[in-house]
Amino acid sequence: MVRYKAIISYDGTNFCGFQRQLKGRTVQGELEKTLSKMANQPIEIHGSGRTDAGVHAIGQVIHFDFPYERPLEKMRFGLDTQTPDDIACRQVEMVADDFHARYLAKGKTYEFRVDIGKPRSPFRRYYASYYPYPVDVHKMQQALPDLLGTHDFTSFCASGSSVEDKTRTIEVANLTVSPDGEELVFTFSGDGFLYKMIRIMVGTLLKIGNGRLPVDAIPAIIAGKDRNLAGPTAHPEGLYLKEVRYE
Repeated sequence: MVRYKAIISYDGTNFCGFQRQLKGRTVQGELEKTLSKMANQPIEIHGSGRTDAGVHAIGQVIHFDFPYERPLEKMRFGLDTQTPDDIACRQVEMVADDFHARYLAKGKTYEFRVDIGKPRSPFRRYYASYYPYPVDVHKMQQALPDLLGTHDFTSFCASGSSVEDKTRTIEVANLTVSPDGEELVFTFSGDGFLYKMIRIMVGTLLKIGNGRLPVDAIPAIIAGKDRNLAGPTAHPEGLYLKEVRYE
């Protein structure tokens, strides 16, 4: 068996998430269906992590074992053209047998897009979370540095997570505004993120931007280790897994 690593992109709108499920269309299910057809035998893939229903990926990483060596561009082209139109394969490479897309990942970068246009754009409805209320961008930019560093992010983890250690390190947390002033783009980079953590951080920052939480609220929210202290969970369609990093 030959182990391959692939970087894939997908539009999460019509998926029930990344992970294979008994019912519902998933990214993992579609990729395994395609690879199994290419190999004439069952193929299982492993992703760097799960994404929820509606969440998109620009640079999701997977690995899989294939029964024989295939030219890289033929493998990439096969995955790219035989999967459904909402999945694309950007890159394929052969890796060592001990490579693991999930367990060897050292960091991830996510983007979160928020449509603040009035009226809202019907063309962004699946690709940005709509926020119809006034926001002060400067307040959110002031609050963002309080997320940087190593913290116990229990307050920013949704219920349903089985992870016990909720300490994570965030290295990048910033916010830019599109040239037309109608879209916010949050970027977060760190060693890993908890269940719905990005969406809860964005929901909290929007609450700060709307004046319903003080600018200096985040340190106390982190210290409280209580999900009820943070803001609401932002809608999934604004979230993009942009990059997964390895040594």
